[in-house]
Amino acid sequence: MVILIGVLSIISILLVQVLWINRTIRAQKDAIIIQERQDSLNTRQFEESVRVALRNVVEQISTANNIENIDLYGSVKQKSSNYFLVDINENLHPYYLEQLLKRTFYQHNIYQNFQYGIYDCYNDSIIYGNLIQFTRDSLFAPTDKGMGIPSSKMEWKKDGHYFTVYFPNIESNPLDDKLIALRHPWIYVGIVAILLLIFFTISIFVIIRQKRISEIKTDFVNNMTHELKTPISTIGLSSEMLLHADFAHDAERVKKYAEVIYKENKRLEKQVERVLNMARLDRNDLELKFEDISLHGILQEIAENIKFNQNQNDSQIGLSLQAENDMVYADPIHLANIFLNLVDNAQKYCEKTPVIKISSKNVQKGIEITVQDNGIGISEEQISQIFDQFYRVPTGNKHDVKGFGLGLYYVKLIVEKHNGKINVNSKIGEGSIFTIWLPIIYNKI
Repeated sequence: MVILIGVLSIISILLVQVLWINRTIRAQKDAIIIQERQDSLNTRQFEESVRVALRNVVEQISTANNIENIDLYGSVKQKSSNYFLVDINENLHPYYLEQLLKRTFYQHNIYQNFQYGIYDCYNDSIIYGNLIQFTRDSLFAPTDKGMGIPSSKMEWKKDGHYFTVYFPNIESNPLDDKLIALRHPWIYVGIVAILLLIFFTISIFVIIRQKRISEIKTDFVNNMTHELKTPISTIGLSSEMLLHADFAHDAERVKKYAEVIYKENKRLEKQVERVLNMARLDRNDLELKFEDISLHGILQEIAENIKFNQNQNDSQIGLSLQAENDMVYADPIHLANIFLNLVDNAQKYCEKTPVIKISSKNVQKGIEITVQDNGIGISEEQISQIFDQFYRVPTGNKHDVKGFGLGLYYVKLIVEKHNGKINVNSKIGEGSIFTIWLPIIYNKI
């Protein structure tokens, strides 16, 4: 349900963003179209004003030189929106042409910088005028910024008398930049979508993880309740029998019930101690007492205890201790506990007579101990989780395997506190192999 709501929320947000972007793009396109039309209208008005002004210039030149029958409309030719060519029948003095152009442009409200050039066909020469800049203070005046564009950049024909006028500040703005600007909002939508997906993925991961932790803790509470309830019930029943039954002439039965109470009390004490140790490990309050010890000695003692107590499926345990150097700097109690946990699991998770093999060898500046069993095995999906706190491998409908899901978690923590490593290989129906590596102490063989 949470995932569905999250997906719908993300789709709604992206839909709103897309609609908003589409509306913005349409508004920008409309604004660009209006601006283009306005620019086009202004350009046409400017071009028409320049043509009229240049015709007046031609008319003034014709009047001053008594030239008749001049074609005023045909003499002005527009090469582009900012470049004009004007045919005349006489050569001109540059200063005279410059004054005519400045005065006529001002009269026609043309307040743009311009540059002119004159071609004389008699001597095949080009007279190149200055860049005339318009200012409110001095109207039109030559600028000191150079000669403007070079004459090679202007179009020239090689016959007749004519002059050219060029407006350097009049140019059309390309639309490419505007179109690129319209793509930017989609980049924003893409970034927002990626951020939302990342946030949603992290949220789902956290929710699933918290749900799994909650389920594991619930299982732990149920298992712990069952584990503690069994010895408490046994102790209660034995105590009740001792209180109400008459064992005056049956000392053997009294001893038997006392042994039951003692064993169940030890079992209860062990379970409570295990939970307390886990709590200390989580808070890093557990103090380990390190000392130089022989690892083979610990393994041999564990094997002897198991052989002596043949009450758990008649377990068979074998040792193959090949390591030449077995001296480690460790806490003997906790180090023994990790192997007892592994052996205990090998006995519990076996549907036939447990066969356990413990071997050792020196590798990589340390000692490698393997605990191999013939149990039910662990699937690949479960192997990555067996060292998690409170996690227990599912056993289907079987509920005869007791535990809190703390054993392997405890084993991994103790191994790591000894600067060691642990890994496991397992196959369903064939058993498991737990491999522990611990650093050794040199010069002690």
